[in-house]
Amino acid sequence: MTTEKLTKRIAVFDDDDGILAVCEYILNEDGWDVRTFSECDDVVDIVKTFEPHVIIMDNWIPNVGGIEATRQLKASAFRQIPVVYFSANRDVRQLAEQAGAEAFLAKPFDLEALTQLVNEILEKFRQSG
Repeated sequence: MTTEKLTKRIAVFDDDDGILAVCEYILNEDGWDVRTFSECDDVVDIVKTFEPHVIIMDNWIPNVGGIEATRQLKASAFRQIPVVYFSANRDVRQLAEQAGAEAFLAKPFDLEALTQLVNEILEKFRQSG
């Protein structure tokens, strides 16, 4: 009997190279195929090419910004992909709601909280889809 392991794909959008490196390392260790992006100008095209299961979107990302990029995704054929909005802004919950994201994570964040949240989001959307 063969067991095929499902690859979990995640796209991380943030303009901070340090955050991208930490997310990539931690999520790779947790079994995710991670792609990182420091801009979100062509967010729909990027998502079309990679087809992630989950997206992490920073608020302050050039040039479009996280709210607009998330709105573009939610208005596209990729609206079903859950977005975790993250920011150091104290109003991250409200920003996530404005963007249409399914979840949020405040910066600075606990590394275990990051992996737990994205895995919960993935499981939730697999069960509902």
